[in-house]
Amino acid sequence: MRMIIVTGMSGAGKSTALNVLEDEGFYCVDNMPISLIMKFATIASKGEGGYENIALGVDVRSGDGFKELDAVLDEINQLNNVNCSILYLDANDEVLVKRYKETRRTHPLAKDNRIEDGIKEERRRLDFIRRRSSIIIDTSNMLTREFKAEMEKIFIHNKKFNNLFVTVLSFGFKYGIPSDADLVFDVRFLPNPYYIQELRPLTGNDKPIQDYVLKAPESKEFLEKMKDMLKFLLPNYVKEGKNNLVIAIGCTGGKHRSVTLANEIYKIIWELEYGCKIEHRDIEKDAKRKG
Repeated sequence: MRMIIVTGMSGAGKSTALNVLEDEGFYCVDNMPISLIMKFATIASKGEGGYENIALGVDVRSGDGFKELDAVLDEINQLNNVNCSILYLDANDEVLVKRYKETRRTHPLAKDNRIEDGIKEERRRLDFIRRRSSIIIDTSNMLTREFKAEMEKIFIHNKKFNNLFVTVLSFGFKYGIPSDADLVFDVRFLPNPYYIQELRPLTGNDKPIQDYVLKAPESKEFLEKMKDMLKFLLPNYVKEGKNNLVIAIGCTGGKHRSVTLANEIYKIIWELEYGCKIEHRDIEKDAKRKG
């Protein structure tokens, strides 16, 4: 029997995660009392009730009983025929505050205090379960559809997951370096399609631009070195507990070279089996300015 404990920060996406698992045939229960989890797991492990895949939502709404979860998980791990994993969902404080304000909901630990105070206290209470979690997903920069796709990849298609989600972001230096970038690479050393009149209106998502940029020996060498570096860096980021990484690739306007190279780097990261998405921040800005 497969059991997934879905936990983490309030507002990080637990309801969405349980909905995805339920759609895929998991028997899902949200906010089950901690004292009942072991009893339920024992019954299910004996094959009673026909439970094969179970997902339980557990969080600080359990009140004082939540601190008993550590011992309960130790007991579950002693059961035969139960494969228990812990999914911890997280997001940065700024995103969590924004989500609460947009939905106008009250944080379960905020009461009459500020949302930030509730989040701080929740992180303190959840620290023990985060440290023993087998999968940590940071949803700060994920759209709902991207989060659902990541859930399906991990739990439905059983793809490898490395507790790191990477955003590859193309940009134009003339519009500023992205403030949330962890790694920034300048590809303005590559031949610029902008100076070829028939290529100028196109973008790095168009094949003529891709062919032009990628045929340069410097592009091929850059991508080879980038792949080697990512093979080294990404596992070490995971080892140090980083869950979210933004790699920014910049050229002058963010339309040709950076878009092409960002697309290629996205493919590399996907092949390395890390969660990844691609964004092109400035790809349409020149067209808007001229318009």
